[in-house]
Order: sequence, then structure tokens, then C-alpha cells
Amino acid sequence: MKKTLILGATPNPSRYAYLAAHRLTAAGHEIVNIGIKKGDVAGVPIQLPSEPLQDIDTVTLYIGPKLQEQYYSYLMDTHPKRIIFNPGTENAQLVALAKEKGIDTVYACTLVLLSTGQY
Repeated sequence: MKKTLILGATPNPSRYAYLAAHRLTAAGHEIVNIGIKKGDVAGVPIQLPSEPLQDIDTVTLYIGPKLQEQYYSYLMDTHPKRIIFNPGTENAQLVALAKEKGIDTVYACTLVLLSTGQY
């Protein structure tokens, strides 16, 4: 199973980040919710980023490129194996930073990857 950091986690059930949290946990993946909203999603509290995590396989992005900039160092220091850029989060600058660090990047939808068994 792939421990996944959800950047842009929200307790709002109409948001894709919320759906992804529930589908990831239903598929047996451990999640870490990072966001600015308070609350829990899929039984996991939403937290602000603090110390970089060292055991993250995948980061799935649910914030746009402008908001991503403030997380560049945090993401690079977390050093996931891959970053998934969900629709609307595409960012060539972050892709370049990730590639320099040996982090795979994918332009895809986490929900589609899960539903098709490609996650």
C-alpha cells in the first residue's frame, strides 16, 4: 500500500480531495491530510505542514500552482517517490524541481487511477 499525502485536504464533501481521501483509505492506503481547513477527512485529521515526512510514497495535489509555491521546500524535503498532479494542478516549475530530486511526476487524476487499478 502507498502512504499518500493529500495536499489541499478539506472536510468539504463536494471537493475531489475529500473523495480521494475516502477512496484511498477504502483501498487500504494510509493517508496524511495536509491543508488549511480544520477538521477530519476519512478519519484522519487535517494538519498544517510542519516537519517533512520521510515515509511518503505519493503526494497527490489538490491546490493550484500559485498556492503550491509555498510548499516547494516541504515537498522536496519530504521526498516522495511520486507526485500526482490532478487536473488543474499542473505546474512545470514543480515538475522540474521534483525531477532534479529524482521524484516521479504524473499528470493524472487520483480518482481515475484508483478506479482503474493503476494507483
